[in-house]
Amino acid sequence: MRPEPDKDWSKFWWLEPDVTFLNHGAFGACPKPVLEVQQQFRLRLEQQPLRFLAQDLEGLLDSARQVLAEFVGADPLDLVFVPNATTGINTVLRSLHFMPDDELLTTNHEYNACRNALDFVAARSGAQVVVAEIPLPIESPQQVIEAVVAKISPKTRLALLDHVSSQTGLVMPIQALVRELSQRGIDTLIDGAHAPGTIPLSLPTIGATYYTGNCHKWLCAPKGAAFLYVQRDRQAQIRPLTISHGANSPRTDRSRFRLEFDWPGTYDPSAYLSVPTAIEFLGGLLPGGWPELMARNRAKALAARKVLCEALNVSPPCPDEMIAALAVVPLPDGSYQALQISLLNQYGIEVPIVPWPGGQKRLVRVAAQIYNTVLQYEYLAQALVKLLAAEAG
Repeated sequence: MRPEPDKDWSKFWWLEPDVTFLNHGAFGACPKPVLEVQQQFRLRLEQQPLRFLAQDLEGLLDSARQVLAEFVGADPLDLVFVPNATTGINTVLRSLHFMPDDELLTTNHEYNACRNALDFVAARSGAQVVVAEIPLPIESPQQVIEAVVAKISPKTRLALLDHVSSQTGLVMPIQALVRELSQRGIDTLIDGAHAPGTIPLSLPTIGATYYTGNCHKWLCAPKGAAFLYVQRDRQAQIRPLTISHGANSPRTDRSRFRLEFDWPGTYDPSAYLSVPTAIEFLGGLLPGGWPELMARNRAKALAARKVLCEALNVSPPCPDEMIAALAVVPLPDGSYQALQISLLNQYGIEVPIVPWPGGQKRLVRVAAQIYNTVLQYEYLAQALVKLLAAEAG
């Protein structure tokens, strides 16, 4: 029998009741109260578009950015809103200029869309993409550091690194990696798509040159809300993908960085403006606020992994310290698409089966949000055992 989500919390989301939703990490899910606030902003925009966009928006963005900056431990002057982390990665990569002898360092865990952006700029400039192979299974974060450092050369110009890997859910030792690279004069671009809302953040402490993260995933803001952080001394180099009025604005009361990013042309800013409500709402669900929510989700992810590993008779592929709100478990070789479709069609389970490192190798990746229960993970384990047995004949 299919278990229900935790009713104390699932009532705040619009998720389909007949689907066991274990894939919050893909696109997030926005709570009803946050969507209501977004709709209020949209109505305000439509009631008086000129006043809203030309007069009110700048102050509203500043207020939303202030709340977000406090959450990620940054100065709001160093943050701009972007629609998603992939846009943030593209924005930085396409603003920088590389030479044919340059090397752009990344890992085999990098998110496919962002790896495509790296390959694009490398092909355009003649630079070389160098890939550090981080093993899975992995025994310690030190193996990540060793793998990345081993690929550094005098030609390394930039490193694109995940904070939390989308494919494998690994929390990378990002502060140590940034320190190793910075000591060698190498800039760092951090893909933090899954970090905000799953691990505590202090962007200046991390020390990355550039950092981008999503608000629509674990902060549960509406779709199309993310941020880009750029160190103050690099902001003049970073231009938005859309060049608009800010490029030649005569204003001197705001940085060119804000003038360009805050006005890309006519758009719907309601997702950005709803970020403070999302932070407040999720942070108010438990007595301990965000720290308790993040700890609770992490504990749930570890419990889910334990259930799956025991049912499938496999070992955890990484130490507990490398887990936040996502966890993966290895599966026998086979078609990842077919298995994911069978889980949904036969059992009503929405969970990603991830190809790793490609071909017929597979991982099951579970997400842990407050509305999920251990009974749901047990149900997934039972379904996997049956489907894998059927595959094996």
